[in-house]
Amino acid sequence: MIYVHNLRVYYEDTDMAGIVYYANYLKFAERGRSDAVRDMGIDQNEMKAAGLVFAVRSVQADYHKAARFGDELRVETVTGKVSGASLEMRQRILRVDDLVFSGNFKVACMDLSGKAARLPADIRQKLLKSFG
Repeated sequence: MIYVHNLRVYYEDTDMAGIVYYANYLKFAERGRSDAVRDMGIDQNEMKAAGLVFAVRSVQADYHKAARFGDELRVETVTGKVSGASLEMRQRILRVDDLVFSGNFKVACMDLSGKAARLPADIRQKLLKSFG
């Protein structure tokens, strides 16, 4: 399943030339992942109250085209492999149909001390159900 998060590029997202600063694509991707997880029925506040959080372990990013001030962007998120304590999420950021950014994110489930923790069965099932 593809989860979609729409956003507009604001002045604060750009450099002096009006082009999106490269690190902001990671922020846009984070928003897309957060919305995707929420849309899957996973409440990250409840996870934290239970002593668990998600953390990005690694990212492979490709910058294809520049986005600019005022652009409307679409962040697409797809869940990939789900294992005992982690998952992969593939993301694309598009301006209409032009690919601007793509990234593969490995996300770990961790306890509040920073140690890897198994995904709870109900969360794992929701992630597997959304596998795309």
